Amino acid sequence: MTTYEVTLKKDPCDGIFACLTRDPRFIEDDDGLATIDPDGDPVYDGDGEVREVDGDVIATFDDDRIEEARQAAAACPTNAIVVEEVDP
Repeated sequence: MTTYEVTLKKDPCDGIFACLTRDPRFIEDDDGLATIDPDGDPVYDGDGEVREVDGDVIATFDDDRIEEARQAAAACPTNAIVVEEVDP
């Protein structure tokens, strides 16, 4: 398994939601933009940690779904999503 961080920079996010179709952990937030919610994915059973730092949403996962997160980042037209492997 890989430990990785997904950072969603809220400022450049424009609510196109291309990420939602690539990774179901991305959902629409109350502000009309994307956010990350591991519980929003009915098949996710891991222990994702989500926190907010300076308005950005940062989620840490330890599972085998990094490719889904990378696909969501690649689909984002504003480059608001960054996926990085981290040390556990």
